[in-house]
Amino acid sequence: RAAADRLQYVELMHTADGGRAAILGTKIGWEDDFGRFRDKLLAGGMSDIVASVRTETDADEARKGEILQCGTAQADAGCEVTVRYLYQVLRGLPREQVFAQILLGFELTKADPRFVGFNLVMPEDYYVPMHDFDLHMRIIEALHKFYPATHVSLHADELAMGLVPPEGMRFHIRESIERAGAERIGHGVAVMSERDPIRLLAEMAKKRVLVEICLTSNDTILGISGDRHPLPIYMRYGVPVALATDDEGVSRSDMTHEYLRAVETYNL
Repeated sequence: RAAADRLQYVELMHTADGGRAAILGTKIGWEDDFGRFRDKLLAGGMSDIVASVRTETDADEARKGEILQCGTAQADAGCEVTVRYLYQVLRGLPREQVFAQILLGFELTKADPRFVGFNLVMPEDYYVPMHDFDLHMRIIEALHKFYPATHVSLHADELAMGLVPPEGMRFHIRESIERAGAERIGHGVAVMSERDPIRLLAEMAKKRVLVEICLTSNDTILGISGDRHPLPIYMRYGVPVALATDDEGVSRSDMTHEYLRAVETYNL
């Protein structure tokens, strides 16, 4: 499908450890001192999880090559698409599990060049992602100091009025950028509900923080489309944007139709 869309490069979000980091976090137990908690996780088996993820990714990619018949005369066009991974953290889990998964995301980017960063997933309006949002940002901020080269791409403001209290829509993008060091923002639908949104847009433009625009997903999940969507606002203020499908298995979309929708709706 990626090849049919003429894509050259794809980043797949993948909880590649099958939940083993979360289990380790539960086993070790919460620690308020983030540095000490990191040390306990590293000593408690995190390196083994990293090694197993790398081995399983090797096997997965080998299987992909078999299915697509890469390296043969019958090779599928998908063989030419470069695939990289963002380790995805399930942010709706208990805090010790989220911490362990974030740490694994950092460790994977250090150990395996195929993992180019990490992201947080699960609906942003769920109780734990809202209640622990500031904690998650502080965890990323603290761990990033140990892994300064790691890229951070965060979902933020995949929200609409009525899903959460109004005050819950006023800080997610800003904290993701200013505290967690996010270089990309996923969705960013509620940007105009953030505190001082015009200054925030100017900051995003200056720092070149890109927003992944998911038109079909935002319409399907949030009911936000047309004039209510902030894509034209981001473009007006010079914020970098890129069209994205979100989860193709949920949205039943592809990149071609995301571009088509952008052309038909916004005359791009």
